[in-house]
Amino acid sequence: MSLRWFHSLRVQIGLAVLAIFLVLAGTLGYTLYALELRKHDYLILNLTGQLRIISQTMVDQARHYAEQAPDDNEKYDRDLGTYWQDLQKQTALYERIVTSLQTRQLDAGLTGKHETIYCTFDDQSRNQLSQTAAEWKRFKTGLDDKLGKDSKAPRLTWAAEYIDEHGEGLAKSSEQLALAFQHMMEEKLDHIRLFQWAAAALGLLLLVVVLYVVQRLVIRPLDTALEGFSRVARGDFSHPVPVLARNEIGQMAVAFNGLTERLNGMFRLTDRINQGKKLDEMLGFVHEEFQGFVPLDWVGVFQASPDGSRLTLERHFSDYASGLKDGASFDIRQGALAMLSASSEPVAFRLEADRRATLEGCLALDGLKSAVYLPLLGQGETRAVMVFASQAEEYRQEHVEFLSNVAATMSHVLEKTVVMENLVAAAVQGLAKLAESRDPETGDHLTRMALYSALVAEELGRDSPYAAQITPAYVRDVFHFAPMHDIGKVGIPDNVLLKPGRLDSDERKDMERHPSIGGEVLRRCEAQVQALGHSMFQVGIEIAECHHEKFDGSGYPAGVKGQDIPLSARIVAVADVFDALTSKRPYKDAWPVEKALAVMQEEAGTQFDPDVIIAMGRALPRMLEIYDRLKHV
Repeated sequence: MSLRWFHSLRVQIGLAVLAIFLVLAGTLGYTLYALELRKHDYLILNLTGQLRIISQTMVDQARHYAEQAPDDNEKYDRDLGTYWQDLQKQTALYERIVTSLQTRQLDAGLTGKHETIYCTFDDQSRNQLSQTAAEWKRFKTGLDDKLGKDSKAPRLTWAAEYIDEHGEGLAKSSEQLALAFQHMMEEKLDHIRLFQWAAAALGLLLLVVVLYVVQRLVIRPLDTALEGFSRVARGDFSHPVPVLARNEIGQMAVAFNGLTERLNGMFRLTDRINQGKKLDEMLGFVHEEFQGFVPLDWVGVFQASPDGSRLTLERHFSDYASGLKDGASFDIRQGALAMLSASSEPVAFRLEADRRATLEGCLALDGLKSAVYLPLLGQGETRAVMVFASQAEEYRQEHVEFLSNVAATMSHVLEKTVVMENLVAAAVQGLAKLAESRDPETGDHLTRMALYSALVAEELGRDSPYAAQITPAYVRDVFHFAPMHDIGKVGIPDNVLLKPGRLDSDERKDMERHPSIGGEVLRRCEAQVQALGHSMFQVGIEIAECHHEKFDGSGYPAGVKGQDIPLSARIVAVADVFDALTSKRPYKDAWPVEKALAVMQEEAGTQFDPDVIIAMGRALPRMLEIYDRLKHV
């Protein structure tokens, strides 16, 4: 499971902390900014309050002056130094404040600050400011007209009367302006409160989300992982840890599941390959079980020659028909095999089809793209090599390390299976020689008919209804046990077995007992090896008991027919008769191959299985090579 950056627990926690920080920083920053603006609003509110006070003061002073209007020059001169100066200051300050509010720039002289303050108003405040400014303009124009153009001798009485008459409107407008700005400030304060509540709610929601995410993506996966780890620690390797998140904890669970799967697979693999009693079974298990660990389409075992100069393909397994046949031999000094002489470590490489003389060239011709040579050491340091090959994927270092880890197990199993097969082969050869000693055939009858049987079995495996049944292991079993078809003759009396003439009916009955005797002999052998956990002689039992049965049911000893006759016995029956007809005997000369083949084809469906006869026809060119080399005529 690849971890994208947005699935990373570090990123998720970092983003959550960043989000909380941004909410807190934003809330704090906006609050500080809003409070700073509120200071400006208080200054504005103070200025509008001054407008209200100035307008009301002008009205009050005007009324007082109008009631005590001076009637002599002395009092008028005094009023010029008091009332007139106050009126000038008040109108100038009012004008200055209104102008500053209209331009939205409050200079330092008005605010007492060190810099000009720029401010913004809502629509209601702007509308009221426009009305108040218009009212002031009208008021100021009328006041200036009443005062006259002589600033040294203003008409204060007229001005006072004008202010008394029109000042209430200005005072009222100034008061409305102050209320409008006060309302604006209260709304801004409400906005600040609302923002703070919203920020607090957002922060709380974010905290809840973070806690939920931590619970879902951290705490719960951790608890589940710990529970899974505990089960695996108790030996339950089949228990997968649930992957509840795609973060680092999920990756840890995936990696742990991969580890337990590999361990479980290794245990299962070890059990299965140790169950293999034959090299073919072991390779089949390896091919099946290794699929989850390494790319694998072809696997084979090569044994070194006594002098260590060549490697011979002992056995192989693949899902397709391979061009490499058992017995193929390669110089260990050529190609990638040369690297094995300097190291006991696995060697991985890509295959090249142009190197035909080498093992890797032959593998490439089979459509394989890459391979691993795994050296195995048996008793006496005799080298064996196990080859793994893939049609597509290249072997990586992790694949090589896995194969290196199982090398010891593979060596042990290989040694066990090869030794067991060698023991069985030796036993088969000994029993075959025993039967031959009782009934010595001329020439190399057992060798020829065993080779014929193997060739016919191979052809049946290529194209026939039995293709699925006939594996390389089956062909080898037929080859090994075909010489034992007459093992039962060890139980036939010499006067019958060695009688030179025709047998009478009683003697014929005695002779026809030899398939049953042979089957019983091999059943006892099978019982012995089964007691050790093996099964070796089943094909031999079939051949010994049934090689004289006929396809139409007229054979002996049981009279079975058709498909009820074991396939191995039907194959050996054809090979045995073909060799008997084409070989010289004391009582007859060798038949020509054409005559023997014609007679056997006529018997297809009666004595012989027609499919086996057809397969023999396809195998005939190779059978004739053996015939020419080993014939006895």
